Amino acid sequence: MTAKQPAQRPAKRRSAARTTRPHPVLGAHQSIAGGFTKAVERAVETGCECLQVFTRNINRWDVAPLDPADAVAFRMAVLDAGLRLVIAHDSYLINPAAADETLRRKSIAGLVTELERAEALGIPWVVAHPGAAGDQPIDVAVARAADGIAAALAATKALAAGILIETTAGQGSCLGAAFAEIGTMLERIDAVPGLASRVGVCLDTCHVFAAGYALAPQTALDATLREFDACIGLDRLVAIHANDSKKDRGSRVDRHEAIGKGKIGREAFRLFVNHPRLRGIPLILETPKENAQGMMTPAQDRANLAALRRMAGATARAGSTARAGRSPRRPRRPRSDV
Repeated sequence: MTAKQPAQRPAKRRSAARTTRPHPVLGAHQSIAGGFTKAVERAVETGCECLQVFTRNINRWDVAPLDPADAVAFRMAVLDAGLRLVIAHDSYLINPAAADETLRRKSIAGLVTELERAEALGIPWVVAHPGAAGDQPIDVAVARAADGIAAALAATKALAAGILIETTAGQGSCLGAAFAEIGTMLERIDAVPGLASRVGVCLDTCHVFAAGYALAPQTALDATLREFDACIGLDRLVAIHANDSKKDRGSRVDRHEAIGKGKIGREAFRLFVNHPRLRGIPLILETPKENAQGMMTPAQDRANLAALRRMAGATARAGSTARAGRSPRRPRRPRSDV
């Protein structure tokens, strides 16, 4: 798959930390059912080193106020667990590209709420889908999505929490399936003074595969990463959603599968977790948690994390680094001069 590339970005320096880490930092999305600290408990139980959560009911516009005591307890639980990174994911109702002005205003306000809740919980990044075009021309919708994200960031300029624009499968009229679209969004947001350091990207393996990008063999993965770097910049990549795909490459259908059991396959993930240009970037599962009987069980996360660790050749006992008492390191933000 090819896409029109935006104007060439200035040369970027690579972080040395990404070439020296011995094995990938792995984790999974966990439910906050029963309280925010329960998500941390679930992360530790399954051997996670990083974590993604929702901070609210994602299927409703109204949001219950965040109890300050719950926020403090969550921060302490993350510290005690030694998690390397915690990120949040926004509500699926949010569409900053919407043509309908009422929905767009609600979406921008929703992003503001997501950022405020993340800040209170000590979460540095909120993963957000860029939205859907509907009947709008793509270039118009891309601009509206970028301007909506910029508006939310500008309205929260006193906060440290930022937004990670997620690559999408392109299902329906969803934006972000082409790397060039996200690159254009970043350029518009970066043009607003003070915002570039608070916006990055989350790459989803299922989504980019469904969008048509190849993840294997090695030459194809290299080509995909070169296109990502040309359109977006690998230094803007803060987190990766590691998901196999139930559907074929180019299907533009977003259906996640267990690692190595879908259409992407084990060899592609082996190449992915060992790729030198992706070292040090946390990988977070959003794979199904149900067993063969349809019951939710932590065993599914354990199995998927173990599969990725085997592929990466990690020698550390699963989860041991997550409980080793290291101080969590705040992830590097994109520089404001990219």
